[in-house]
Amino acid sequence: MDANSAGGMPASPSNSEIETPATPSDFTGRNLSTITSVIDSYLQTAPELSIVIPAYNESHKVARDIAAAEAFLKQERLTGEVIVSDDGSRDDTAGTARACVVSPPITLKVITQERNRGKGAAVRAGMAASNGEFVMFADSGVCIPYEQAMRGLTLLRAGKCEIAHASRKRIDSIITNPQPFHRRVLSRVFRSAVDAVLGLPYRLSDTQCGFKIYQGDLARKLYSECLTDGFLFDLEIILRAKKAGARIAEFPVTWSCDPDSRLRPGKTAIRTILELRSIKKSVK
Repeated sequence: MDANSAGGMPASPSNSEIETPATPSDFTGRNLSTITSVIDSYLQTAPELSIVIPAYNESHKVARDIAAAEAFLKQERLTGEVIVSDDGSRDDTAGTARACVVSPPITLKVITQERNRGKGAAVRAGMAASNGEFVMFADSGVCIPYEQAMRGLTLLRAGKCEIAHASRKRIDSIITNPQPFHRRVLSRVFRSAVDAVLGLPYRLSDTQCGFKIYQGDLARKLYSECLTDGFLFDLEIILRAKKAGARIAEFPVTWSCDPDSRLRPGKTAIRTILELRSIKKSVK
């Protein structure tokens, strides 16, 4: 026993026990790799919201669509991705979309179909490419201001539903530019046909509005099972959602009719009835 120990004084640490301060080389080596991995992990985290924009011959609109979606994500401070799903356009929709630039951390994806298959196929492809905690699709043309998606996101985040639909038919919705009279008549006929053939399990006022928001994992599951390529895909998704036990809520919006719609219901009336029957058989 030495004198210091005998006197109750602690022994001095040896040189091997003394920690030396970090040098700059430590931060450019081991610690820098740790910092880099943390940053990479953050950047790879799933975005809060994926926005899918189905597009067919929309080269004159798609840049505005992307800019509006990006502005919304920034305004609401949401991490997000914008996905343009080109449905085999004959114009340069995909090229115009790829030429657009968004600011990080927002990302832009452009996916293309080799041929025109229909809106359902375009939305399905966009959903498959999404990574968001929540996923929405919005028709090209910004008929509904993107900020109104927060009404649906609020319902989802509060656990009141798993799917939130915009509805133009709600009494508290605002229509700034209504559909032409013949479109309104066709819409009523279409709704009657849907009720007669499908008998939808939910009391939904507007099944076809192109502004819908989903829990991300649920959306990817439902759309991976969807068989409908055309504009009736919404109805198949609703039936599959019911089968999966998902709840659907509606929220009011301000909506303006886009006269440049790609839908031509008068040319597809007979095919619509046949497809409704096919959808009913496919979802059992």
